[in-house]
Amino acid sequence: MLVPGFALMSYAAAVEPLRAANVLSGRPLYDWWHAAPGGGEARASNGLAILTDVAVGAPVPGTERVFVCAGGNPAAFDDPALSAWLRGLARRGTSIGGISGGPYILARAGLLEGRRCTLHWEHVPAFEALYPGLDVVRSLFEIAGDRMTCSGGIAALDLMLSLIERDHGPALARGVSDWFLHNQMREGLSPQRMDLRLRFGVRDPRLLRVLAAMEANLETPLPREALAGLAHVSARQLERLFHDHLGCGPHRHYLALRLDRAHQLRRETSLPASEIAAMTGFASADELSRAERRRARRAEDAPVGSAGED
Repeated sequence: MLVPGFALMSYAAAVEPLRAANVLSGRPLYDWWHAAPGGGEARASNGLAILTDVAVGAPVPGTERVFVCAGGNPAAFDDPALSAWLRGLARRGTSIGGISGGPYILARAGLLEGRRCTLHWEHVPAFEALYPGLDVVRSLFEIAGDRMTCSGGIAALDLMLSLIERDHGPALARGVSDWFLHNQMREGLSPQRMDLRLRFGVRDPRLLRVLAAMEANLETPLPREALAGLAHVSARQLERLFHDHLGCGPHRHYLALRLDRAHQLRRETSLPASEIAAMTGFASADELSRAERRRARRAEDAPVGSAGED
């Protein structure tokens, strides 16, 4: 089930392992169909179009699993007919899955209640704000009975390898993984994001502790003294660590994290500005707006490649 603006990488990583399983086994173990709201063709975020062959609402006898693949801004997508169709499929025993932003569509249809789920890390803050009662984890994929959720990207390949192993054994799953030069079959609970050391090119354990604490405390930012305490250095030494390794001070880095989160929430939810401000550590919507304007001005004034002053 392709939602307009779906991520082509996620779609291909989900379908191609099934094709490879057919080729390597020499048998038609899997076949699949495509559907999209309104029928016709489904257009990916990069503009590529895929023709559909099943209409939303149509009976699909023999279908064991249906995956909803979405990207872009899935929180803005609302199709009651699709939600009703998915609920009907679930009642008839079809396993329902969501890939990348697809869990948004499942949650809107009420299909994730009481199930642990995951989705792409970029969508998580807005998703948790809209569906606070759901059990969200930041894993590659989750299989919770007849519900499957996947963070997207190449994690869809890992999900499909797990399903192929369940369906037809580990030897075929390993063969498919090897076919795609995927030399490590990752478990569902593996982390989505790159380790902080690799993401920032930092190896200093003091700085890594502070970076992790910043990302975990956006709603209530930690004061500089507390951050310095985590690193077991003085506030002045913390400033030096940040400038030496990241090219900016801790205040600038922390502020950028909070502003990025606010941008995500504004793009993917209809939450009022005051609530977004509170969720990102700003005293008011006006304070958030001023911080965003200051960053925009700095970006316009800074030379290309410059980190700017803190």
